[in-house]
Amino acid sequence: MSVELLALVALLPILVALVLMVGLRWPATKAMPLAWLVCALGAMFAWQLPASYVAALTLQGFITAIGILIIVFGAIIILYTLQYSGGMETIQYGMQNISRDRRVQAIIIGYLFAAFIEGAAGFGTPAALAAPLLLSLGFPPLAAAVLCLVFNSFPVSFGAVGTPIVLGMTPLKGLVEKAIATNGAALNFTSFDTFNLVIGQWATVMHLIMIFVLPIFMLGFITRFFGPNRSWSEGFAAWKFCIFAAVSFTIPYLIFAWYVGPEFPSLIGGLVGLGIVVAGAKRGFCVPEKSWDFGDPEKWDPEWTGEIKGGQSTEFKAHMSQFKAWLPYILIGAILVITRIPELGLKGLLAGQKISFTEILGYKSVNASIAYLYLPGTIPFVLIAVLTIFIHGMKGDAAKRAWTESIAKMKNPAIALFFAVGLVSIFRGSGIVDAALNPNSYPSMPLAMAKTVAAITGNAWPMFASFVGGLGSFITGSNTVSDLLFAEFQWGVAQQLDMPRQIIVAAQVVGGAMGNMVCIHNIVAACAVVGLSGMEGTILKRTAWPFLLYGLVVGVVASVLTFVMFPNLF
Repeated sequence: MSVELLALVALLPILVALVLMVGLRWPATKAMPLAWLVCALGAMFAWQLPASYVAALTLQGFITAIGILIIVFGAIIILYTLQYSGGMETIQYGMQNISRDRRVQAIIIGYLFAAFIEGAAGFGTPAALAAPLLLSLGFPPLAAAVLCLVFNSFPVSFGAVGTPIVLGMTPLKGLVEKAIATNGAALNFTSFDTFNLVIGQWATVMHLIMIFVLPIFMLGFITRFFGPNRSWSEGFAAWKFCIFAAVSFTIPYLIFAWYVGPEFPSLIGGLVGLGIVVAGAKRGFCVPEKSWDFGDPEKWDPEWTGEIKGGQSTEFKAHMSQFKAWLPYILIGAILVITRIPELGLKGLLAGQKISFTEILGYKSVNASIAYLYLPGTIPFVLIAVLTIFIHGMKGDAAKRAWTESIAKMKNPAIALFFAVGLVSIFRGSGIVDAALNPNSYPSMPLAMAKTVAAITGNAWPMFASFVGGLGSFITGSNTVSDLLFAEFQWGVAQQLDMPRQIIVAAQVVGGAMGNMVCIHNIVAACAVVGLSGMEGTILKRTAWPFLLYGLVVGVVASVLTFVMFPNLF
């Protein structure tokens, strides 16, 4: 079977998911099992993979999904614990004192706070923390989810202490070392580590425009589709504050990316930016003169709301000090940082504690594990939720209600995520190098699609390279896994077309980051924490537009770098 036909077969489960969720508005709990079935049938009949091997890959995905569900549960239990302890109303009271303007709150929480959390933890954690916080401040659940999914893009290339580059580029190590041995004097990197530094540098260049454009665009998007006046201009009116936030984030982001490495740009950029912008907002610096709100919740479109109701009152009172109310989040941030930096020693200790499943159904290549202590859902989320009971002096009944309601919210996301991640596992495992399992040596499903797109685009490839990275994240839910899947492919395409490898690979890294906006299981997780289970298609329909805008801008930048500025770069 030709690569083009394989690509068409691989595309079918994605189309099924999109048509059912976006077109027919099916919930992911119904759409994803059908998409998984189409994927499994394609694997067995087109790739000729044994049914037992497909079943093993599905079980591998189910085990991985458990880890994601632990993160979702941890985020939900933090939300409910703070709601029942009075901590959340205290935070709401404090945020009103910083600014009552929802546009300002969106930038502080969704843009900067989430960037810091992405830099520390990654793996869907920012949306899981920031979206419920915006919800509790009075944002419609749908608006909170869309904002946090879209803003979780530019920080992702350097998320989880640089994992997408540090780990995601490992398939290129041999190729990079060979290139250094052959053309060392002509290159701007002398080792694999400096190659990673260079990739991070070019990635920041490609992200740079959207770091400034995205907050302005999204505020306009929110006021247009969720505001009482349905006006783009009301969001755009906060452009000065957006620029202020972008500059505050970007300067440390660029300094660390260009002179230190890929581990800390988002973490430091988010932390420094957050401190500067909160201080500026308190003093009214660049804050719009006229405050903006979503209007009377009674008049909201029913589509905007879900099972978990946000803060709907206009006045809040403090039940404790602001420090005590924010202490759970401060502890979460601190623990994420000290458990993600290898040099501090805790990362290896926690990551080494695993429940392992080896040779699933007898297949040596199919393994899975749950690093139960390293998952953000356990340490710090659940740990801090338990400690908050004592920090905030919660009564037993209040704590019991928080845990009972959190557990009850897990049913729908569990069903959706099991089948979504099971599908991902089949996608990744379909290209196994084993004559007994893959008799025709077919490429994996994602690689078949990528090769087909590359053959069609030819020399226009820089315009589309980031979309392949986005495809990888859309399918797998991870910038890191997208890079592991496609980095070598992107290098090969650049080599074949005589284009600068660093630029094309950097576009892959950036594309993997922007793909987080539309990734199915990120959307399922975000829906779960804001009580919108069943609304996944509605969210995907809205995040698709900023995803396309991001990809077009990155494509233009990558094309300019490839053909105008650095045509002879290695």
